Amino acid sequence: MKRPSRYTPEELHARLVVSIGIILAIVFAGSVFALLWALVFVTQPMKQAPNDAAFIDLVATLTVFLTGTLSGIVSANGLKSKTKQGENNVSSTQQVS
Repeated sequence: MKRPSRYTPEELHARLVVSIGIILAIVFAGSVFALLWALVFVTQPMKQAPNDAAFIDLVATLTVFLTGTLSGIVSANGLKSKTKQGENNVSSTQQVS
């Protein structure tokens, strides 16, 4: 029986980044959906309760944190792969000269 080939460290890192990004995006979408649902479809009294204010503040803080985390993951990995390609292009042009 043939053994399945192992993933390279780059492939494992890419899979990890994608899975973390998907999980964070799902949590972010769920938070935004829950916040909008609570604001639009749940009947609110004229004066906001302290518990509701604390909940909305907590969800807003979590949403800002998740937005920063998602953008950091996407931008950091995009910059890393661009520099690797740039280094390969520079070394190949230097060898041609």
